[in-house]
Amino acid sequence: MKQLEVQIMGQSYLLGCPEGGDQQLLQAVERVDSAMCKIRDGGKIKARDRIAVLAALNLAFDLADQSAPVAGSQDGATAADHDSLLASLLQRLDLALADDGRLL
Repeated sequence: MKQLEVQIMGQSYLLGCPEGGDQQLLQAVERVDSAMCKIRDGGKIKARDRIAVLAALNLAFDLADQSAPVAGSQDGATAADHDSLLASLLQRLDLALADDGRLL
């Protein structure tokens, strides 16, 4: 597994990336960075952990909204598949922010 250094809200993170997954990871980083910066720039919330939680909830809501008709999904994805993906994304977010001593 290779590692990529990325920037989210101006802070560097070194993330593990499976071979061939560079583009997908960079797109995910861009979505997270954009979501977090939008919340931060709104001016009401300054704490990085709160911004991260709100961004995660917004992205999860968008994901659920896009996949609402799971029962008739063309790709055979189930609600459990989507829940598993969401849990994995949230776990990665927790790991990325775990060492950030400036959360509060």
